[in-house]
Amino acid sequence: MKGVILAGGTGARLSPLTNVTNKHLLPIYNKPMIYYPIETLQSMGLTEVIIISGREHCGHILSLLGSGKGFGMKFAYEIQEEAGGIAQALGLSEDFTDKDNIAVILGDNIFERPFDVSSFNHGAKIFLKRVTDPQRFGVAEIKGDTVIGIEEKPVAPKTDYAVTGLYLYDQTVFSIIKSLKPSKRKELEITDVNNAYVTRGEMQFDFVDGYWTDAGTFESLLRANMLAAGQTLEKILRDLQRP
Repeated sequence: MKGVILAGGTGARLSPLTNVTNKHLLPIYNKPMIYYPIETLQSMGLTEVIIISGREHCGHILSLLGSGKGFGMKFAYEIQEEAGGIAQALGLSEDFTDKDNIAVILGDNIFERPFDVSSFNHGAKIFLKRVTDPQRFGVAEIKGDTVIGIEEKPVAPKTDYAVTGLYLYDQTVFSIIKSLKPSKRKELEITDVNNAYVTRGEMQFDFVDGYWTDAGTFESLLRANMLAAGQTLEKILRDLQRP
């Protein structure tokens, strides 16, 4: 299995922090944001990873991460020339994956605990987490052990199961991407990819243990820092309350 980190986008919701740098280079406690998805893939035993970013700041990411030797991994890089959506960015990794299954993670997603993906061999798999604001995410509707549909940022969510930014796919994902039509946002949507697997009866799911957050808004960026800081933050707050 190979890894794909999607670290593009303009980061407009975090302006002005992102006016001169990539969102994924912002600090989350004591590490750049992009270190967290790297460590998630590392926890799966993956050693070959491609990082896809936009032209503006790809050089900054390359300067930070280099060949991947410092992580005991091997990194490749690809440029997404325009903002065409998550699925469009994923499509750029096809040659790199060389017919292997892939683990795809969004560069601003932070998970507390490692994942065991050794049993995955075909189809697709998503990882769900119950949230209080499902309107911000893709939302999965499940029946028993089956995903029956996924809605992207629904106004009236049918469940509170957010689809987190970690996905497992077999190689048919690339033929699905090539068949997609742009959404109203003029992008190729990852939710459409996932629903294609749902329609084929090839979508698996599991629930995320421990905390999970994205870091794409000021509120979630703060939450990510607080979660990553953990006990250190608690100690700081206690010290501040002392007379």
